[in-house]
Amino acid sequence: MAHQPGLLAIINPLSGTATPAQKEQLRHYLTQKAQAAGYAAEIVVTTHAGHATELATEAVRLGIGRVLAIGGDGTINETARALRQSSSALGIVPMGSGNGLARHLGVPLNAKLAIEKALSGRPVLIDSGEIGEHPFFCTAGFGFEANVAHVFAQQPVRGLSTYARMAYRAFWNYQPSLYRINGEEKRLFSLTFANAGQFGNNAWIAPTANIADGRLDQCALVPFPKSAGGGLVWRLFNKSLDRSTYWQSSLITKATVETNGPLLIHADGEPLTLAQSCCDVRVLPESLLVLL
Repeated sequence: MAHQPGLLAIINPLSGTATPAQKEQLRHYLTQKAQAAGYAAEIVVTTHAGHATELATEAVRLGIGRVLAIGGDGTINETARALRQSSSALGIVPMGSGNGLARHLGVPLNAKLAIEKALSGRPVLIDSGEIGEHPFFCTAGFGFEANVAHVFAQQPVRGLSTYARMAYRAFWNYQPSLYRINGEEKRLFSLTFANAGQFGNNAWIAPTANIADGRLDQCALVPFPKSAGGGLVWRLFNKSLDRSTYWQSSLITKATVETNGPLLIHADGEPLTLAQSCCDVRVLPESLLVLL
């Protein structure tokens, strides 16, 4: 009997709004499609934070060529960080709140279609980034977006409506912060380093970002009057934020960001707090294979 190529599928049972029954149906669908495509598939459900990274690390060690992440941007991040600089390729099956990386790459948001793409797609190299040694594949940053990420993570119910409600409440009390970027002092509403172009849900912070150009888009929103907030949100979702006078951008390969206290950040929407007041952000060109 011919040897069947290996495939690992990692499922986050907590991501998205699909019911356990729907995810079980998806599991059966994946098993059938993988067998039909000639793969010896192993499907594992995560049980704790970091479990996807552990599973993907072992898959790389065993030489498994395709590793599917079934979940949101957090699950994709956990899986992809273990696949960087390896010959194992990431398959994305988006089932999260924002699905930013999937949307940027044109991966179907329908889980069954995404599975088919991951099984039949070819490996394509993309860049990744690091913020304070934390990997990211979509966006990472400081300021308002990081503040909202920390609040959003505490909510019992996820999804776009919850995020929008939290962001709206936070907006009225939020004050821009002072940053030193490569030694240059700036007061900013937010500071984003974009590998992909959007946060998720088609909120395009870097409308022209190229995920395979060996650079990050450093995007800053300078302080603006509260009355301008609605217009900026409109531009964010209409892929035209780069036309606003409050938006600034440059292409970078590395940057150093400093504040006067602990750094509140996010990496692919996951909230993080760094004890130090300074961190480096950098791009890792052509560091991840994605099945497209």
